[in-house]
Amino acid sequence: MAAPAPILQMSGICKEFPGVKALTGVDFRLLPGEVHALMGENGAGKSTLIKVLTGVHEIDAGQITLGRTPVAFGSPLQAQQAGISTVYQEVNLCPNLSVAENVFIGREPRRLGRIRWKEMRHRAAGLLARLDIHLDVSAPLSSYSLAIQQMVAIARAVDISARVLILDEPTSSLDAGEVAQLFRVMRRLKDEGIAILFVSHFLDQVYEIADRMTVLRNGRLVGEYLTSELSQVELVGKMIGRELADLEELDDKPKELAEVERSRPFVEARGLGRPGSVEPFTLTIHEGEVVGLAGLLGSGRTEVARLLFGADHAATGELSVGGAPATLRTPRVAMTHGIAFCSENRRAEGLIPDLTVRENIVLALQATRGWSRPIPRRRQDELVARYIEALKISPANPEHLVKNLSGGNQQKVLLARWLILEPRLLILDEPTRGIDVGAKAEIQRLVASLADGGMAVLFISAELEEVLRLSHKVGVLRDRRLVAELPNDDDLTTGVLMETIASGGRA
Repeated sequence: MAAPAPILQMSGICKEFPGVKALTGVDFRLLPGEVHALMGENGAGKSTLIKVLTGVHEIDAGQITLGRTPVAFGSPLQAQQAGISTVYQEVNLCPNLSVAENVFIGREPRRLGRIRWKEMRHRAAGLLARLDIHLDVSAPLSSYSLAIQQMVAIARAVDISARVLILDEPTSSLDAGEVAQLFRVMRRLKDEGIAILFVSHFLDQVYEIADRMTVLRNGRLVGEYLTSELSQVELVGKMIGRELADLEELDDKPKELAEVERSRPFVEARGLGRPGSVEPFTLTIHEGEVVGLAGLLGSGRTEVARLLFGADHAATGELSVGGAPATLRTPRVAMTHGIAFCSENRRAEGLIPDLTVRENIVLALQATRGWSRPIPRRRQDELVARYIEALKISPANPEHLVKNLSGGNQQKVLLARWLILEPRLLILDEPTRGIDVGAKAEIQRLVASLADGGMAVLFISAELEEVLRLSHKVGVLRDRRLVAELPNDDDLTTGVLMETIASGGRA
């Protein structure tokens, strides 16, 4: 049986920004009733291709055809009106409004100029029921989980557009059950004939849900493949354009565990806790030690990190840093003790998008000096150039706006900001979330190298394999309690970690 004609076709797409060729002659096609994964490293051109398609950027060359009609969108609104909607990784809705208001915002049913609230709620409930989502649509969106908020965003997008749905990293903040729920919704929409463009860095998820995939590298098309005919190893090779040997360097568990355990404790928390945030816990982090935190979303991992950085105030317990009692009332106080924190939310709590790479990197160092003692520009340039080279930040232009970098390179800029302070404890909360395998491997190697140099690291990740690969010991959290602390020896496996999380540390 012949394949259906593409609902969307992009041919010879080129896009260039100052000093950067983001896309060079890229072809892409999307069939009705399929899930098509767009794959590639950060900086491969995935986001640019989506923005060109949806009218955020104007193409320099090439053609876009929707159905059989050439199109050129001047804005995302025009793309929506033509039948193309996008749901981004960060849910772009209004949490203070109700679910129904979010679904129909800007399109509320009206009579004589007044909103017909009952009809709007009825239509919103019916639209969500179509996706097998049943909830109180009159409740504030903020009262629901991130997964439900994402479903609401999808329901809105589907109601606006019944042709093409773009999902950009929709699973990055979801647990396994929420991912399964999202995939059920995606399969239902696929069965209705909607074409879904799916962007994700989780390879297992791509292989579970996608029918076909297109791979980009360095702004160029590598190829289009049936998911069933391309192994994961082959896919990774095509994405990164090099052998996997350098990605396998960290497959073994950390070496010299006994030596790390003999090193001096840098941070000792005893009974540290905060009501409503995390129950009192005891944790020691030695110099040169990587301590991993494992647990489900909402288990208290981030809350532990925020207490150790002074972002939240502990209500109970004691803390010593470098062998001396310490009270970390603010992050600035923590920084004076040599503690740095890379938040999982790099957009809201990390980077300032309208500043340059240079300005973002020197921000924390400048804060330690105070704004009355500006860092000399020559010194800024020297420091920034060193870390751009060390972390392979691309493009290597310190005056590039950080918002125009890929996710992986933005994460490297945030790391550079804290490394420039030469901290003694580096807290990394989901540093590899939403970035490609190549950038992920580079950050993992960096963490191992920093620990080898004597830096203490607290490493938080939802990926248990990553926690095991890097950590000397693993703290397991469940329901905002530290339920176990396990040495990363030969007996510790992902299965053991999962059992510990499930049992709450009970044998």
